[in-house]
Amino acid sequence: MQESAMPITRDAALRVALAARSMPGITLPKLIDVLQNRIGSEQIDTDDLRTVTVTDLKTAFASVDGEEDGEDIGIGLEAMKLAVRILWGDTQGEPLPPVQAFAEGDMKGSVRVALASDSGEALNGHFGSCIRYLVYQVSATEIRLVDIRDALEADFADDKNGFRVQLISDCHVLYVVSIGGPAAAKVIKGNIYPIKRIEGGPAMEVMAEFQDMMKGSPPPWLAKILGVSAERRLRNYAAASVEE
Repeated sequence: MQESAMPITRDAALRVALAARSMPGITLPKLIDVLQNRIGSEQIDTDDLRTVTVTDLKTAFASVDGEEDGEDIGIGLEAMKLAVRILWGDTQGEPLPPVQAFAEGDMKGSVRVALASDSGEALNGHFGSCIRYLVYQVSATEIRLVDIRDALEADFADDKNGFRVQLISDCHVLYVVSIGGPAAAKVIKGNIYPIKRIEGGPAMEVMAEFQDMMKGSPPPWLAKILGVSAERRLRNYAAASVEE
């Protein structure tokens, strides 16, 4: 006799248990019931959990308790945001890196770079679903983490990708492991240059590679960001073409 499939995979079960623990008054069975109704299946895996949003939890728990606003049922918006982070895979308890002070003029010739991240100090997020953006100020001699920006508020926006672009609108460059065509067009329209690095990696390693790119003869798009004249960019491009 063939055994029936488990209703939830081991990894998904760990995330759901931790998420339930992060929300006051929410039991594990209650959260599983909400997730099964949201996902539309009795069996839940980690891919399913990444489709759950803050709005889903807010609506589901408000409906169960007969309230119009999920913040009124004693859970709180911040707790629901934390629960979604956990459901999406931020379960390791890995501390976020410390943000360093920065003031305009601190790093001459620097560029501001955003990295899509789901955990720790790593490039490992998709543009449209990452938990946060790590924002670095990078010059030829220094790399400084200047901000960490929570992206879950995008779930409440009519234009989710537009909200994310606005969130990093002061950045010149964006690193992601994945981004769709329409989203990339919005990023470019926002004067941000998107770079897809499918393999991801530790953020400081990615930033060190970017720093190396800044030195010597940067590619034309980066030279333009750095304020290099069009004539010099053309000379650099010609020299690079000859070397190739």
